[in-house]
Amino acid sequence: MLTALPLTLLSFLAVSTTPASSHSLSKPRTVTNGLLLLLLEPTGRSQAVSLDKRASQLQTSSNGSRFIWTIQDTYEGKSFFDTFDFFTGSDPTHGMVNYTDRDTAFANNLSYVTDDGKVIMKGDDSTWLASGVYRNSVRISSRVQYNTGLFILDLNHAPWGCGVWPAWWTLGGGQWPYTGEIDIIEGVHDNAHNQVTWHTGPNCTLNPNTSFTGTIVETNGQPNLNCYGNDNSNAGCGITEWSRASYGPVFDAQGGGVFAMKWDDEGIAVWSFYRAAVPKDVLNGQPDPSSWGEPVAALDPTGCDPITNFVNHSIIFDITFCGDWAGNSYATSGCPGTCTDRLMDPSNFVNASWSINSLKVYRKQTLAGLVTGGARSDLHAPALLWLSIAFSLVALLLL
Repeated sequence: MLTALPLTLLSFLAVSTTPASSHSLSKPRTVTNGLLLLLLEPTGRSQAVSLDKRASQLQTSSNGSRFIWTIQDTYEGKSFFDTFDFFTGSDPTHGMVNYTDRDTAFANNLSYVTDDGKVIMKGDDSTWLASGVYRNSVRISSRVQYNTGLFILDLNHAPWGCGVWPAWWTLGGGQWPYTGEIDIIEGVHDNAHNQVTWHTGPNCTLNPNTSFTGTIVETNGQPNLNCYGNDNSNAGCGITEWSRASYGPVFDAQGGGVFAMKWDDEGIAVWSFYRAAVPKDVLNGQPDPSSWGEPVAALDPTGCDPITNFVNHSIIFDITFCGDWAGNSYATSGCPGTCTDRLMDPSNFVNASWSINSLKVYRKQTLAGLVTGGARSDLHAPALLWLSIAFSLVALLLL
């Protein structure tokens, strides 16, 4: 049986130069597609994948190894919230917010999925509050934890507004900040520029010579290269995007877009694309970060080990109000009054919402070898033997 072979044939040689109706032995089928062999490190087994379907994903690591990004998890539509937990504790960033549980969020339309599959999370925009009373909102965290990956978020709308402080981020398990935090989308008020930030233990610095298009956030007039979360009032090391379409009203006005965070042994990098500029490989589900140009922000492994400093990360979305950043910066933001006063009127929070099409997480799959047109590369003899047997069996099945 084919299932008894150590070679698992997942997608096989779908194209032939002989018409499907011909079964003559005098006209053998000519293989026009190669086989891409993927080595699954934990099991030592191989998988065969049709090369014509995956060739556009083939990428090369800095060490010369070949790999592709394969889908691991998809969060979208009616099932989006099924594998997220609702956080109900007090806000660690001291926001004036009540994070609601799942039932309360759904009952009050703070979380829901529209008929056309858009995932909505929002702050309460219908309740008048007395001065000093906290406003209801949501914070969710994925049950799945990740150690590296390619995270791609497609969204129509991200929260903004005076006193509003939203974030899409990942947080390590264990004691903060020693297992790391990656803030992928974050901003306050009506800011036009997204800020990417890393918070880590004491052994991580941002390399200013890394290639990225953003601007390093300064502390006391100097670029802050220290990512240690317990220094500089928990500021971490951050990079502000150059694009005015990366956050706030401008981002939302042109239909949102896509944010991507790549985390592997080569570092952590973030890209953002407004709606009209989303790469085709992302839309086709075959992401190739090597073709996206310079990232807007990047943390290089020469100054910070991306594996040991970031461990067991959950994906988090939240919307808080005022607090350590939005509250402390309110007086210089150009927003009217005080943050506490701003919180009272629900009409101030009509834009404090996420509208998400999908969140997809890809994992890096290293290739053991490549066979195309009868050529061979890096394959062991036993694998070739079983491959030959598999070819013969499939050829017989096709006759």
